[in-house]
Formats: sequence, structure tokens, C-alpha cells
Amino acid sequence: MSGMSLVKMVGKDFELPEEISEAHLREALVKAFEYLVEDDFPKLVQILYRADVDQDKLKKLLESAENSSSGEVIADAYIARQKAKLEIWNKYSK
Repeated sequence: MSGMSLVKMVGKDFELPEEISEAHLREALVKAFEYLVEDDFPKLVQILYRADVDQDKLKKLLESAENSSSGEVIADAYIARQKAKLEIWNKYSK
């Protein structure tokens, strides 16, 4: 079963190489989110909304993040949400 992959799912919001590893994926997303926070906040909000990332939860995470950049916090929340959706998708698409 080919199924949906995390990279494919994230690829709907970001242009990524097809063969990117999960570690590199996180790195790329951290950079992308840091850019969006600084330069394109409306697009950031749109992406998080589309991915169904809980805004209130994210706000709390951002407020309590001491050693992480906002890009890292947002990327981790985004990846976690996409993984959860992926699990559901794969479970019911068999």
C-alpha cells in the first residue's frame, strides 16, 4: 500500500523534494515557518488553519517555549497534527 506519506501531506502546503527525510523535513519546515512568521503572517495563519492546527494550543506552546524558536514550535505542532491526520487517513483508507 503506497498510502499517503507525511512528505506528500506536507507537500500540499510547501514545495519539498520528494525524497526528503523526516529530519530534513523538520529542518525545512522550521525555516519555512520562521520565514512566514517574519514575512507572510497571513499565509502562516492560512497554512495552520488548513492543517487544522489548534491555534489556542499553539499559542500556549509558543508562550512556554524557552529554548525553541517560534519556527521550531510551529513546525513541531504542524508535523504532529499532520502525523495524527495521516494515522487516521491510513487507518480508514485500507
